[in-house]
Amino acid sequence: MTNWTAITKTELQEKINESEKALSDEPLIFWQLIRVNPIKWSEKEYGVEGDGFWVVGILGTKVVWYNDIEEGFNFSSYITYGQIDDYSANQYELNELIIQILDLMKLGTLRDGNQQ
Repeated sequence: MTNWTAITKTELQEKINESEKALSDEPLIFWQLIRVNPIKWSEKEYGVEGDGFWVVGILGTKVVWYNDIEEGFNFSSYITYGQIDDYSANQYELNELIIQILDLMKLGTLRDGNQQ
């Protein structure tokens, strides 16, 4: 990771704003319910160098966060507030991920397979 630099909050907000333009109706309302002001959370495996990753949404014991190493949004579990437990390297745009999460909820399961 010699040329990698962590994304700034301003750059992240630009990505969020672009994705929000692609959302409407139910997915947009859902996003508005789970979004939070971007906040850095720790991640023990790959998050040390960039001082963590930006969390942009919280849904129960799951977080929506931006992996600026892989340049994509992810959906992972957490037990302790402020610490992402499951590293993911997905490269979703935020609007794509929000629609996927909403679809999973409609089916009654989330990524871990637990009934909701």
